[in-house]
Amino acid sequence: MDRAIAVVEASDSAKALVEEAGELAAGVDAELLLVHVTTDSEYAERRESMMSVPSLDVNYTVDDALDGAEKFANDVGRDVLEDVDVAYEPVGRLGEKGDEVLALAEERDADHIFLAGRKRSPAGKAIFGDVTQRIILEFDGAVTVVTT
Repeated sequence: MDRAIAVVEASDSAKALVEEAGELAAGVDAELLLVHVTTDSEYAERRESMMSVPSLDVNYTVDDALDGAEKFANDVGRDVLEDVDVAYEPVGRLGEKGDEVLALAEERDADHIFLAGRKRSPAGKAIFGDVTQRIILEFDGAVTVVTT
């Protein structure tokens, strides 16, 4: 492992996964990217919510969403990796999670992706899709998944 990506989420299992990724990256002196993806629907909801408050003269932009995602990834890294001797780079992305994680992996030549998955029935995967399954199938490298 030379360069790994850990997908940062707000769940306890995802935070445990970030810690594990950090420990493994430290053990082999690999680069670690912590990425949080804000989906288009999350962005739209937040933008609409902020724009609906007249007293807030705020224009929530794409750059704001990207900065917020990067800050979230950095905050989780700081909290979870404080006792792990590893440097990490926080990355914020906006879009569909699978697309953004795979694009980042290609852009940065990552060879390992860590992500938290959810247990779903086969019917649930067929109807709603499954980001974890897609990354496993489309990424040309190692994928570590922790299910909740």
